[in-house]
Amino acid sequence: MDIHEPAAPGKTGSVPDEIRNDFPILGGIVYLDNAATTFSPEPVVRAAVEFEHRCRANVGRGAHRLTRIATQRYRHAHEKVARFIGGESGVTAFTRNATDAINMVAQGLTWNPGDRVVTTILEHHSNLLPWRALANQGVVLDVIGTDADYVLDLAALEAALVGGGVRLVTVTHASNVLGVTTPVAEIARLCREYDALLLVDGAQSLPHMPVNVADLGCDFLCFAGHKMFGPMGTGVLWMRDLLLEPPMLGGGMVANVTAEGYVPAEGYQRYEAGTPNVCGGIGLGIAVDYLTAIGMERIHRHEERLTARLIAGLSGIDGVTVYAGKKPGARIGIVSFTIDGIHPQKVAQMLDEDAEILVRSGHHCCQPLMEHLNLPEGTVRASMAAFTTGQEIDLLVAAVDEITRGR
Repeated sequence: MDIHEPAAPGKTGSVPDEIRNDFPILGGIVYLDNAATTFSPEPVVRAAVEFEHRCRANVGRGAHRLTRIATQRYRHAHEKVARFIGGESGVTAFTRNATDAINMVAQGLTWNPGDRVVTTILEHHSNLLPWRALANQGVVLDVIGTDADYVLDLAALEAALVGGGVRLVTVTHASNVLGVTTPVAEIARLCREYDALLLVDGAQSLPHMPVNVADLGCDFLCFAGHKMFGPMGTGVLWMRDLLLEPPMLGGGMVANVTAEGYVPAEGYQRYEAGTPNVCGGIGLGIAVDYLTAIGMERIHRHEERLTARLIAGLSGIDGVTVYAGKKPGARIGIVSFTIDGIHPQKVAQMLDEDAEILVRSGHHCCQPLMEHLNLPEGTVRASMAAFTTGQEIDLLVAAVDEITRGR
């Protein structure tokens, strides 16, 4: 399978110039809703077409040539994703999305009454509701807050751990509303000190910055393919070891079955019962190849400049309030804002209809955070990707300024 790579770093000096031709959907629009869903470049699309045309088959169940080819490419995709996060020594299972992965952890651990889970006010509903649902098993959930700069309250986290009984700490690596990153390495140190497991929701961090599970020090890492140039319906659960009971049973996840019982498979297969999304998994492997060819550090630096540019531009407009991380080194390309007197949904509609700028509006699946920030109607959110340009950021700022003048 041919794998297209962008121009080598340094050829043009601009990440968007190197890759925008691989995203024909960008023609005629300014797309700033990447925190919800980003686009797949041509190599990922071609990989899906090639799979359907040349090797569509189930994996691991047969000896004919199509099965062998599909199985090999699907296995290679797991290896690519594991290498992308430095997780070769752990288990990398493919899931439907990050939500699916988080629920697998919640359902795959054995819980006892009195066990405690600690999370944060920054979390997406997907990293909150599965833990709340454990209340019917007697599990207690503690939610840690932030300071005025949206920085996680590590003292409160340690106090929760000191209280004892914490089985798991589960935190977002980067907020999908504020763009702030959490100090995962420091959180991991506290978890080790107090013998708690650590799950990191990397849905927002993986597309924007280098991520290595060894540096994070986590036990679980979850993320979604559709936010990092991969196909929809793909996700990843990485775990340090075979720490979970298989959440689903059936074909494909067993090494042996007898009339009396079964022996689960040893690798990622034990967590992928049934027919997997083979085409999507192969596409996800191509997506991480694509990101690797650009360079995650380059992407991070590019988006860091754009984020500072957007925050500065919006902050200079009368009537606009910006909600974003204050520290340039501890945020990603996500900026929320409101305009006095105009509902966020109306702002998003005006940007689309009048300026062909696509952003997100509402609660962003983070209603507890919105309540904490006293934002009952939510925010307007602009989120970037590697293909976002400085000109697009300037167009958004100019369009927001025009909206405020017409209030």
